[in-house]
Amino acid sequence: MVSPIPLASSGTDRREVPFSLVLMVVALFFIWGGLTSLNDVLMPKLKGLFSLNYTEAMLTQFAFFAAYFIVSLPAGALVARVGYLKGIVIGLSVMALGCALFIPASGSGVYATFLAALFVLAGGITILQVAANPLIANLGSAASSHSRLTLAQAFNSFGTFLFPLVGAPLILGSMNKIDPATLSGAALQSFQTTESAVVGCAYIAIALVLALVAAAFWLRRTELGDDRAEHTSLAGSFSLLRRPRLAFGVASIFLYVGAEVSVGSLIVNYLMQHNVMGLDQKAAGLMIPYYWGGAMIGRFIGAFALRLLSPGKVLATVAVGAALLALTSAGLFGATAGWALLAIGLTNAIMFPTIFSLGVEGLGDKTPQGSGLLCMAIVGGAIVPMVTGMIADATSLSTALIVPAICYFCVACYGWFARNPATFTS
Repeated sequence: MVSPIPLASSGTDRREVPFSLVLMVVALFFIWGGLTSLNDVLMPKLKGLFSLNYTEAMLTQFAFFAAYFIVSLPAGALVARVGYLKGIVIGLSVMALGCALFIPASGSGVYATFLAALFVLAGGITILQVAANPLIANLGSAASSHSRLTLAQAFNSFGTFLFPLVGAPLILGSMNKIDPATLSGAALQSFQTTESAVVGCAYIAIALVLALVAAAFWLRRTELGDDRAEHTSLAGSFSLLRRPRLAFGVASIFLYVGAEVSVGSLIVNYLMQHNVMGLDQKAAGLMIPYYWGGAMIGRFIGAFALRLLSPGKVLATVAVGAALLALTSAGLFGATAGWALLAIGLTNAIMFPTIFSLGVEGLGDKTPQGSGLLCMAIVGGAIVPMVTGMIADATSLSTALIVPAICYFCVACYGWFARNPATFTS
C-alpha cells in the first residue's frame, strides 16, 4: 500500500491524503489541458467553415479565455467556501454542460453559438484550475511546490499533446475535401450544418466522460476533511494585489498565457503558408502536438530541475529563449521558420506552473484568493491573441509574432524579480 501524502492546505495543519486521490487530481490537469488544446484545432475549422478573417477567428480564444476573467474571482470565493474537492466537482459539472452545449450549437450552424458553448466550458475549467492548482501545490513541503506543480502540469501538457492527435483528423479531416469558399446558398448552409455536427459529436462524447469523472470525485468529496477557508470578499481578494510578488505574477500569467495561446492558434495557418512549410490544413493540424509535446517533455525535465535550481532564474532563462525563437521564426523562411515556432512549446514548459507557484508563495490561508487572481489573469489568452490577430490581418503572420515575443521578455523580468524565496505569511 502506498503511503498517504500530507496536505498543508493552509500552511498550518497537515492531513493525510491517499495517493489514489492525488492521481485523480493529476488526471484533471490532463483533461483540461487536452480540452484547451482542442481550441487550436477548432479555430481553423471554424475559420474555414464560416469564412472568418484572423481577428474573427481569434474570437474562439477570446470567448474561451474571457471566462477566466469573469469566473476566477467568484471561483476563488466558491472554493474557499465549499472546499477543494467539492469545487472540483462543480468545475467538472460546468465543463460537461459546456461540452453538451455544442450539440445545439452544431444544430444552429451559427458561429456565435459555438462561442457561447466555449465560454461555458472555459468557466468550468476555470473553477477546476482555481481548486486543483493550489491543491497540488500544497500536497507536501513549500520548498518543493514549484517542482510538484510543474510535474502535474507535465500531465496537462500530455493532454495538450494527445488530444490534437485525435482531434485534428476527426475535426479537420473533411475540410481538405471541400473548400467552403467555393459554396454558396443552400449548399453552403448544408455543408456548415454537416461539418458543425462533427464538432458536436466529438464534444458530447467528452461531456459524458466529464460527468463520470465528476461522479468519481463526488464519492470522495469528504476525504480532505473540512478544507474550507474563512469567508473572503472579492474586495479582499483584490487587496492581495498590494503584494508586489503576487501582482507581478498576475501580470506575468496574463502575458504568458496570451503569448502561448497566440502561438498555438497560429500554428496551422502559419505552417500552411507556402514560404514556411506549405502543408494542407490536416497535415498542419497534426503538427500541433509537436508544440504541446515539447511543453510536456520540458515539464517532466523541469520538475526535477526546479528542485536544484532557482525557479525564478530558470523562468527568466526559458522566457528569453521563447522570445528569441519567436523572433527567429518571424525573420526566417521555410521549415526552419516552422520548427522555430514549434520549438517555443519546449521553452513554454515550466512557465505557467512556475509563475503560479511563485505568485502564491507565502500566501498561507489566502492561497485560494491568490489562486483566483492568478487564474483571472488567464484572460490574457483572450486579449493578446486578438491583438496578434489584428496585426496579422494588417501585416502578416510573421510580423504578428512580435507580440508574443514582447510578452515573453516581460515574463523573463518577473522571473528575475522573484528569484529569491518569499517570506511565508498566514
